[in-house]
Amino acid sequence: MMKGVVTVLVLALACSLASAYDPSPLQDFCVAINDSSSSHAVFVNGKFCKDPKLATADDFFFSGLNTPRDTSGRLGSNVTLLNVDKILGLNTLGISLARIDFAPYGLNPPHIHPRATEILVVLEGHTNVVAFAGLSSQNPGLITIANAVFGSNPPINPDVLAKAFQLDRNVVNYLQKKF
Repeated sequence: MMKGVVTVLVLALACSLASAYDPSPLQDFCVAINDSSSSHAVFVNGKFCKDPKLATADDFFFSGLNTPRDTSGRLGSNVTLLNVDKILGLNTLGISLARIDFAPYGLNPPHIHPRATEILVVLEGHTNVVAFAGLSSQNPGLITIANAVFGSNPPINPDVLAKAFQLDRNVVNYLQKKF
């Protein structure tokens, strides 16, 4: 009996000492480089890293985020994504951002980012409007819902789409031809 109590007590103490936490990153930053010829290049998150001693402020800078973009396209909006491909210092930081310019009645179509969460701040404007989005990934990805549904390859059976969206089959066929 005493042996059983001691065993339970030891197991209880061992379990109480366990803890869980997110591991610390291996480094503070890893500025991406496109040239892997350096003998000291390290491959992290799909990019080669430059020597941290060679990092400069320009690796974390993008010029022109304050400049409005052309919104005369079909959607009346323009998205400027700033990810690790445009700001090399974002590599391994797990963030990216976007500037979205809207013309009057412009829209950013329904979409998802499969590798990120997004927060959007809309700034008020007189005619055109600008919004800024923060994303929780250096490479958030993008899936536009209409393209995924009506422009998939191979195409989704029009009868399935007509039933799912409660549309006439001719409308579904029309939409599939648009994408």
